[in-house]
Amino acid sequence: MERLKVGIIGCGMIFNLNVLGYLDNENIQITCLCDRRQRHVEEKITKFNLNPDIKIYKDYKDMLDSENIDILEILLPHNLHCDVTLYAAKRKIKGISVQKPMATKISECDKMIKSCKDNNVKLKIFENFTFYPPILRAKQLLKEGIIGELNSFHIKTIEASSGGWNIPKNTLNWRLAPDSCGGGLECGSPFIFDDGYHKFWLALHLIDEKIENVFAWVDRYQNLDIPAYIMWKYRSPKDSNFDMPHYGTLEYNFSPEMLLPSPYYACDEFISIIGSKGIMWINQATSGGNIMSKSEVFPAIVIFRDGKIETISDMERDWKYGFINSTKHFIEVIKNDGIPLLTGEEGKYCTQFALAALKSSMAGKEICPDEITE
Repeated sequence: MERLKVGIIGCGMIFNLNVLGYLDNENIQITCLCDRRQRHVEEKITKFNLNPDIKIYKDYKDMLDSENIDILEILLPHNLHCDVTLYAAKRKIKGISVQKPMATKISECDKMIKSCKDNNVKLKIFENFTFYPPILRAKQLLKEGIIGELNSFHIKTIEASSGGWNIPKNTLNWRLAPDSCGGGLECGSPFIFDDGYHKFWLALHLIDEKIENVFAWVDRYQNLDIPAYIMWKYRSPKDSNFDMPHYGTLEYNFSPEMLLPSPYYACDEFISIIGSKGIMWINQATSGGNIMSKSEVFPAIVIFRDGKIETISDMERDWKYGFINSTKHFIEVIKNDGIPLLTGEEGKYCTQFALAALKSSMAGKEICPDEITE
C-alpha cells in the first residue's frame, strides 16, 4: 500500500505529542508543515528528526492548495478550527483530525460535519484520554460488568503551580482570550472549556449515557476559570434493569503552592465510578509516568467488589501513549474505511456539554446540553 501523506497545521507545544503517532511508521510520510513562525517549524523538524526536505508553509491555504495529502492534523486555537476544516474538506482529503474542543460554536460544529460528509472526508475530533492505556483498560472492564450497572461518575482535576512544562506566554494568552478560546466567559476558559473537554468526554465515554441537565459553579482566581464544581444528571437508559438515577461531578482545584512533578502539564486527574456491585478508581492521566505512577499508593486502577480489593497496573502509564494510540487508531480508520473516535457528532455533543456547564455557571440554573444550538 502506498504511504499515507500527512500534513500538520500548527507547530506549537501540543505538536510534540500529536506527532508521535506518525513517527517510525512505514505507512506514513509527513510531507508538509504549516506555521507562521518558521523558527518553530525548523525546531520541530530537528527535534523529531523529520525529513529535512519537508515542505514548510506559513499559510494553510497555500499548503492545502499545493500539497496532495491524505491526513490533515489541525493543531490551532479553537476559533480557527471551523474555517480550516471547511477549506480542507473541499480538497478531498481522506481524513481530518481536529484538536479539541471541536469549535467555539455549535453552528460551526454543524458546518464542519456537513462539509466533511458532503466531501466524503472522515472527520475526527482528537481525544487522547480515550486511548490512554488505563482508560482503555477501565472501559473494557466496565463493559464486562466488573462493578455492575454504573450509576455515578466523579472526576477531580488538580492544577498545580509548578512541576510541569514551562508554558510559553503566547500559548496561554490565546486561551485567556474569549474570542480565540471560546466558552462564553469574559476571561477565556483554559480550564473548563479547553482542558475540561477531556473530562466531559470521559463522563460520556465511560458511562455511555447522554446528559439530562447540568449545573455548574465556575469561579475566578487570578482571572482564571477555576476553581469549579460541575454536576449533572444522566438520562435514564431505556434498557436499564437498575432503577436508580445516575449522576456525575467534575471538580477543578488549583493549588498555587503545590509542586506536581510531571513530564507534561502540572495537573492530574483522579476518577471514581460507582456501580451496583462495586467501585472503580482510576488514578492519574496527564501526569502519568511521574513519581506517583511509580508508587504502590497510586495503582492505575483499583477495584472494590465482593468485599475484596484488586489493583491493576500492568500497563503503560505515560500520558504520551494516549496521543500515540489515538493517532494510530485514526491511521487504521483511514486505511480500512473505519469510524473515527471521536466522530464529528460525538465531538459536537461534547462541545454542547461543555458549553452547557459554562452557561449554567453564568445563568445560575440547570441547562440541558441539547439547548445549546448556536
